[in-house]
Amino acid sequence: MVLNKKSSNFAPDFKETDFKMNITKENVDALNAVVKVDIVADDYKEKVTKILNDYRKTANIPGFRKGNVPMGMVKKQYGKSVMIDEVNKLLQESLNKFLVEEKLDILGNPLPKVNENFSWDSEQFSFEFELGLAPEFDVDLKSKKVKQYNIVATDELIEKEVENIQSRYGNVITQEVAEEHSNVTGTFVNEEKEINKKATFLVNDLKGKKNEKKLIGTKVGDVVELETKKLFADDHKLEQILGVSHDEAHDLDVKVTFTVEEINVTEKAELDQELFEKLFADGSVKTVTDLKDKIKEDAEKQFQQQADQQLLNSVTETLVENTKFDLPKEFLQKWLQTAGEKQLTAEEAVAEYEKSEKGLRYQLIEGKIMKDNDIKLDYAELTDYAKGFIRIQMAQFGNANPEEKELDEIAGRILSNQDEARRLQEQLMSQKLVTFFKGNMKFDTKEVSYEDFIKEVYNVDKK
Repeated sequence: MVLNKKSSNFAPDFKETDFKMNITKENVDALNAVVKVDIVADDYKEKVTKILNDYRKTANIPGFRKGNVPMGMVKKQYGKSVMIDEVNKLLQESLNKFLVEEKLDILGNPLPKVNENFSWDSEQFSFEFELGLAPEFDVDLKSKKVKQYNIVATDELIEKEVENIQSRYGNVITQEVAEEHSNVTGTFVNEEKEINKKATFLVNDLKGKKNEKKLIGTKVGDVVELETKKLFADDHKLEQILGVSHDEAHDLDVKVTFTVEEINVTEKAELDQELFEKLFADGSVKTVTDLKDKIKEDAEKQFQQQADQQLLNSVTETLVENTKFDLPKEFLQKWLQTAGEKQLTAEEAVAEYEKSEKGLRYQLIEGKIMKDNDIKLDYAELTDYAKGFIRIQMAQFGNANPEEKELDEIAGRILSNQDEARRLQEQLMSQKLVTFFKGNMKFDTKEVSYEDFIKEVYNVDKK
């Protein structure tokens, strides 16, 4: 549940009108109120008369010339529906204006109260709306330390990336016979499980010497039988190689035939100036040390993004846990029944509220932090942020220095898409909040490798 305070259905887009009707608010408690709007004939009669006069000028009714239809007939045919339309317009405009002028911080939309005795046959009307009021609270940013990770690129990770680069830019040499470090391409088949999948893998990716021995020494056209259970050290590799589902990969225990179709080995590229220039045309890397420094810098930039996301998640949990306030629970559950495209039952609304309450609480906390600390962004900032993404993408396609006019045009097209603009806005605001939190909260900082970060935060062992 994303709950916009002062919801768009009651946005302050009213026209400047001299409303005469009487509007009053009665507080039920600190989180609930009722607004009563009284409308009398003088509030809408003039507008209704004008519209009916316009109808009279254009109405085509058999037996009467255009413009000469008796007003009584026009009133009888159109009067009630026009009056209802004008009262409803007046009601929403006046309610919008009242909420803004009174600076009421509401949650959800005003909910109309049912009046069993209501009748459109009257000339004066009373409407009542229930309001859910946003709670008042303070946010203590320094009461509890938050876990923060500083992810470093280890020597092991850097060496592995150097080897990957050498393999990617190396020469592929066809082999007659498969060896331990050979790349083998072939087709796995098991009729019972409907497996028929072509795949490429390193012989030493197989788990256990028994499986390796079955492939070492094979030639193109040879067929070997393998067991899927513990075939690879990582079950996710089996999922990719055999094209089975994630759940199947973990428990798959069948025999498959593998027909060898290609055998080759990659001769690693030399770490020389030719390779450095292929990787970094700007000449920023001239030695192996430079390359390793660059790998470390780029890796830790990417790690920082993940560390910042984890930090934001931890801050969210901490603030929600330590910022106490009540919500108009019953009102919000009632509002949820009609807020979406599909109407919910009372039970479904309760379940939806419980599922989304934590998100709503953080939304209110975040809004207060932004308001109290004047954290906001304007269109120029959003445009610059979008242009940054565009520059990165264009550089990947060889255009490292696009013209500013071109960037402005592309950014304008992207931001004209509401979904894309909202996505970029959320990303930029998250960055601003992370920067704010780093400067205003207490942290328990821990330096870890990327593998240990993944294991500790997501309980996944990448080693």
